[in-house]
Amino acid sequence: MDQHELRKRCASLTTAHLADACVRARVPVRCGPAGLSAVVPGGRLAGRVLPARHVGSVDVFLEAFENAAPGDVLVVDNDGRLDEACVGDLAVLEARGAGLEGVVIWGLHRDTADIRAIGLPVFSLGAIPAGPLRLDARPGDALGSATVGEWTVSRRDVVVGDDDGVLFLPADRAGELLALAESIRDTERRQAERIRAGVSLRDQVRFDAYLARRREDPSLTFRDHLRAVGGAIEE
Repeated sequence: MDQHELRKRCASLTTAHLADACVRARVPVRCGPAGLSAVVPGGRLAGRVLPARHVGSVDVFLEAFENAAPGDVLVVDNDGRLDEACVGDLAVLEARGAGLEGVVIWGLHRDTADIRAIGLPVFSLGAIPAGPLRLDARPGDALGSATVGEWTVSRRDVVVGDDDGVLFLPADRAGELLALAESIRDTERRQAERIRAGVSLRDQVRFDAYLARRREDPSLTFRDHLRAVGGAIEE
C-alpha cells in the first residue's frame, strides 16, 4: 500500500479502530507506551517507519533523512530516557523539509513552542529543557530498527498516531487491517446513531439473550456473543 492511500484511509479511522482490527485478525496489538502522546493535541500521523536509534547526536537523524521517502515517519529510539531531550525544533524542521509525515520519540523533546509552530505532528513522552550531555558508541544497526516500549519496529512496519497514542502495524497486512478497521468504524457509528435515537446498546446487542445463554453455558463470552449478533464494542 502506498503512502497516499495509507494516509487517506487512516484519516477517517482511529488507532482504537485499528487496534480492534488487530485483535480480530489475530495480529499483535503493538501500542506505544501510554505516556506517548502528541505535542499538539489532535495531532495525527500515518506512515512507514523510518527508524533511528539515538546515542547523543542528531547526526543519526540527518543520515536517516538521506534515505527517507515522502510520507515516512521518523521513529526515534532513545530508550525511553527522561533525563534528556533528543529531538528539538531543528530536527523537526529538517524532517518536514525531507517530506516526512511526522516524528515519534520514545523519549523526550524540547523547543515545544517552536515545534508547535512548525506544525509537523510530533509524539513523545514529554518535554525537558536539557539536551543530551553524552555521546555513546553508535551501534552498527542504528538505522535498522527502533524500540518503542516493548516493541521493536523497522521499515517493514507502519505507524499510526492520534489522541489515543501510537500503534504499529505490519506493512504487509496494512490493507487487511484497514478494511477490518473500516468495518468496525461503520458498525460503531450505526450503533451510536441508534443510541442517540433511543435504542439502547443493550437492546442492539441483545444483552438479555446473552445473559440467558450464559446461564446455560457459563463458558460463553460476551465477545463470542457480539460476533454472533454483529456487534462491535470490544474488537
